[in-house]
Amino acid sequence: MTHSESPSYPKLPRNTVNRYGKPRGKYDFETIHGIVNTCPVLHVSFPTPDPSDPFPAMIPMLGFMACFSNPQASLTEPLELYLHGYISSRLMRLSGTSPADEEDGLPLTIAATHLDGLVLALTPNHHSYNYRSAVLHGFGTPVTDADEKLWAMEKITNNVVDDRWANTRIPPTKTEMTSTQIIKVRVVDASAKVRAGWPSDDRADMKNDELRAKTWVGVVPTWVTYGAPVPSPDNKLSKVPGYLADFVKRENTAGEQNAHIAITGSM
Repeated sequence: MTHSESPSYPKLPRNTVNRYGKPRGKYDFETIHGIVNTCPVLHVSFPTPDPSDPFPAMIPMLGFMACFSNPQASLTEPLELYLHGYISSRLMRLSGTSPADEEDGLPLTIAATHLDGLVLALTPNHHSYNYRSAVLHGFGTPVTDADEKLWAMEKITNNVVDDRWANTRIPPTKTEMTSTQIIKVRVVDASAKVRAGWPSDDRADMKNDELRAKTWVGVVPTWVTYGAPVPSPDNKLSKVPGYLADFVKRENTAGEQNAHIAITGSM
């Protein structure tokens, strides 16, 4: 099944990828959900109620996509976006007080981006990045069900480090549950844009032997690298737990593989 045949978000004027849209624009669930769920930081934009302030607010947040009513749902199925925050933050307060004409919740725009490589061409104009990015639009509302909130907190924690939730002091205290807020976003549309491959230069430059003889062209693979865990002065464990060591090794390997696959399509 091709991406165009896969379950996808609707293609609307708001989310249509215009520049290089055909080769790079993606609308299928799997691509978009995968980008979001592997992105360590999401950037969330929202309107402010102050009419004298023309600027939308934007903050970095932790989040993931899943389905509480169907926890086994795959990335190819419809999913909600869950965002983690502190109860007194501006976004968390606004999400529970939507205006009358926004009964579906607070309108949000969410962005996620992975950088996979620096693409260096013969001329500055053709320099680029290899990247995977996604932008989602949806309506956010606070999660009020205790079971769903606890489930989301566990998922978000394990989305930071696999199996971390079970290897900490749980369950959260009443104070921790009260001070933490989870926003569930019903995504109405989304799109991804993915750039991969080698530099692409003009024919005239490719025929310029003098230019090619003095200019290095290619791709610098780029990925997030996790270093060796450094114990806190308060740490009492004699060695790094296996789940944490495995996570660091697995993520570093996956990051390097993704960066090289973005260049050639294979390792």
